[in-house]
Amino acid sequence: MVLSLKRAVSGRLLYFFILGDILGAGVYVLVGAVAGKVGGAVWLPLLCALGLATLTGASYAELATKYPRAGGSAHYATRAFGSAVGSVVGFCMLAGGIVSVGALARAFAGDYLGSLVSVPVAVVVVVLLAGLAALNIRGVKESLRANAVATAVELGGLVLVIGLGAWVVLRGDGEPARLAQVDTGQGVFGAVLAGTVLAYYSFAGFETSVNLAEEVRDPRRSYPRALLGALATVGVVYLLIGLVTSASVPTDRLAESSGPLLEVVRVAGGVPEWLFSLVALVAVANGALLTGIMSSRLAYGMSRDGLLPAVLGRVLPGRRTPWVAALATSGASLVLALTGDVEALATTLVLLLLIVFTAVNAAVLVLRRDPGDTEHFRVPVIVPVLGVGSCLLLFTQLETGVWVRGLVLVGLGVVLAVVNTVWRRRAVPV
Repeated sequence: MVLSLKRAVSGRLLYFFILGDILGAGVYVLVGAVAGKVGGAVWLPLLCALGLATLTGASYAELATKYPRAGGSAHYATRAFGSAVGSVVGFCMLAGGIVSVGALARAFAGDYLGSLVSVPVAVVVVVLLAGLAALNIRGVKESLRANAVATAVELGGLVLVIGLGAWVVLRGDGEPARLAQVDTGQGVFGAVLAGTVLAYYSFAGFETSVNLAEEVRDPRRSYPRALLGALATVGVVYLLIGLVTSASVPTDRLAESSGPLLEVVRVAGGVPEWLFSLVALVAVANGALLTGIMSSRLAYGMSRDGLLPAVLGRVLPGRRTPWVAALATSGASLVLALTGDVEALATTLVLLLLIVFTAVNAAVLVLRRDPGDTEHFRVPVIVPVLGVGSCLLLFTQLETGVWVRGLVLVGLGVVLAVVNTVWRRRAVPV
């Protein structure tokens, strides 16, 4: 008897899953980098990135309600373009998830933890990833409950920054005029677009939730609400963060800081700086947990589609969680975390995600000829068309080094697709 995944995820838990995955560590470090690209108008790239992310998010909402299966992006690409393209897309998504967990584990062992306690990096990485893998295998419901608590901490930290920044402005120490300042060194459009690429990374994470569609109760109703609701919530929070950070902290100081939100705390005063180190650690660990859940479910779904070894599709009796896939993806992340640094692991993620998003938006258009088994959420045709266009636009802003590293991984995905194609042809009886 083949065990299916347990439908244990309510719409509320799914909302917190998506919210927590998007809110991750990115916003705590990228606001300063965005300021370095665009100037004082930090809110503008954040708003643009929200619009672009919502386009692709809406495409995911249609496909997740039409095909509620754990394979996610790889499953959609397989249905639309065949197993070869599905294999490449799935590999890009899986590689991005594994790399992301490795980067987050490495980041967890970095300066934030170092400001509190001194522990060898290798020990921290091993203990963290082992603990997250155990929580993943224990059950998605337990994992998402932990995520709900961590998300509340992350969101609380951001709300605190918003309040402190507003207080700085109200007491007369801020400079709201900076909100209209755009660095014109590369032109207004070029500056905003460069900042949007960085801001777009802060919204990444919504795509991982489709891999839980098979475990969601009534996904056709709850998934679009959870996804679009979480994006809207994050958009409001990020917009307020962009406004208060730029208005309360000088642009140069913001751009030079590796902890830009901490600069707001320092300017405002009254809040211990160590508090933000703890909040950041919660954000990083939560991001690693959620991305690890996604990676294991994606590997499980790809194995069922014949794109990865069948052993990854094994489900733990009783718990009904993909335990082999969880161990395999956590092990790969562990190797990456112990052998690479955060920057090297993180810079390829945007490229990998844009490849996936392009395929998903295109799949919506191709699969319109398939009515599906039941009624599902539908978006206007213009939405996936604009989604493809947004990905192509952001491709033009990636640096050469990112392309080199990313295409190496894509090449591995192509090799996997060729191997799968050859294997399938040999398996077909003559």
